[in-house]
Amino acid sequence: MKISLIQPSRNNLKYLKWSYDSIRKNQGNHTVEICVADDFSNDGTWDWCQKMMQEDTNFKAIRNDGPTRLGHTILYDRLVNKVATHNVCMIYHADMYLMPGAIDQIEHKLKDKTIVSLTRIEPPLHPPGPEKILMDFGIEPEEFKEQELLDWFATVQLQQLTKITEGIFAPWAFYKKDFQEIGGHDSLFAPQSKEDTDIFNRFQLNGIKFIQTWGGCVYHMTCRGSRFADGAQRNPDGQVFMKNRETDEWLNQNIISTRNFIRKWGHFCKHDKFMKPIIPPKYNIGIILRNGRLNHLEILEPWCDIIYHEKTLPGIDTPEDYVYREQQKTSYIMAQRVKCLENITPDNDIIIEIDGNNFNQTDYQHIQQFAEILANDELEVGSFELGTMKIIINKLQTYEKDLIICKEQ
Repeated sequence: MKISLIQPSRNNLKYLKWSYDSIRKNQGNHTVEICVADDFSNDGTWDWCQKMMQEDTNFKAIRNDGPTRLGHTILYDRLVNKVATHNVCMIYHADMYLMPGAIDQIEHKLKDKTIVSLTRIEPPLHPPGPEKILMDFGIEPEEFKEQELLDWFATVQLQQLTKITEGIFAPWAFYKKDFQEIGGHDSLFAPQSKEDTDIFNRFQLNGIKFIQTWGGCVYHMTCRGSRFADGAQRNPDGQVFMKNRETDEWLNQNIISTRNFIRKWGHFCKHDKFMKPIIPPKYNIGIILRNGRLNHLEILEPWCDIIYHEKTLPGIDTPEDYVYREQQKTSYIMAQRVKCLENITPDNDIIIEIDGNNFNQTDYQHIQQFAEILANDELEVGSFELGTMKIIINKLQTYEKDLIICKEQ
C-alpha cells in the first residue's frame, strides 16, 4: 500500500522524532510517505526536517515562516493538496507511535467511500471511553516502555483483528478524492478546535462510512500540541494530571471555534459513544429580541441565522460594538446576522420571539436543543409557545446538506 501521513507540527520536535522512528520501524512492506508542516516552530523542527528530506526520499516537509501561526486546520489541507503524492492519506499526530500491523489493517479495511480510524491506546490522561484502550506505557518519549507495549500488544492484537466499530478520530485514513470533494477542512475553524467535528459531519452527510479497526492501533501520548503549556505531571502515586492546565491561547480559541460551530450547524458538537457524528437538522431561524440587553445578544446570536433587536439595548456597549468585536473572530458577515428590528419584517423559515424581561435559563436550554425539539416533534406550519418564547413556523425545511461542501463565508 502507498499512503501519505499528514503531520502538522508546532514546537513538537521531540515527538516528531519519536513518531518518525515508530513509523519506519513498523510500516511493514508498505510505502509510507511522511509529510510534515512546520508551523513557525523555534525548537529546531525545520532544521531537522531539512536534514530528513536529504536522508529519506519518502519524507517531505513545508514551513510556515510566520510570524502568524496558521494551525493544523490550514496545514492539514496544504499537506494533503500540495505535498502528499499518494491517493491515500492519513491525518496523523506527532505524539503517536505506529503499532505493528496498523497499515495492514488500513489496506484491508479502506474501501471506496470509507474512512478508517486506528484505535488509540492511551495513558490515563483523560477519562476512559469505549472507543479507546487505556494502558500506561509512558507519557514522554524518554520514559516510553516500548518493549512492554509491544509484548502486551502481541497478546491482544489477534483478539481484536475482527472487531470493528463506527467511530472517527485521529488517526484517520482516507482517499484524497473524498477529502477534496467536500473541500477539506473549513478555515472558519483556524487555527484549531472543532475543525475535526465539522469535517466529520460533512463526510457523513456526503455518504462516507466510518470504520474503526481495533486490530490496527497507535500508542497516543495525547495533548502534545498547543493545548497544554507543558508536559503532563505525575504525582507520587503514579497518577497523571492534565485538568485545568490548558493554555489561555487554546481556551480562547476553543470558545471562538465553538461559537462558530454553533453558527454553522445550529447545535453543539454531538457524537455517539464510539465518536460517530450525530447531526441534528439545520433550520433557518430568526430571533426577534424585544426588551433585550447586550448580554442577550451575545448568548443568542450564534443560535440563529439572524437576530433582530430593538434600536437601543441597555449596556455599556452598543449592538454595533458587538458586531465589530465578533467580526474579528469569524468569517460570517456579522452585519448580516445582527439587524435592527425597526422597518424590517423577518422572513426566516422559523421565528423565535423572545422578551428579554422574561427570558430565563430554561428558555436558553430550549434554544440550545431547538433543532432536536423540532426534529422529534411532528410540527406543522403555525405557532406555539415554548417556555416564555413564541415560536412561529413558516416553513419546515432543513439545510444541513447545504453545508457538505466547504465554502467561504
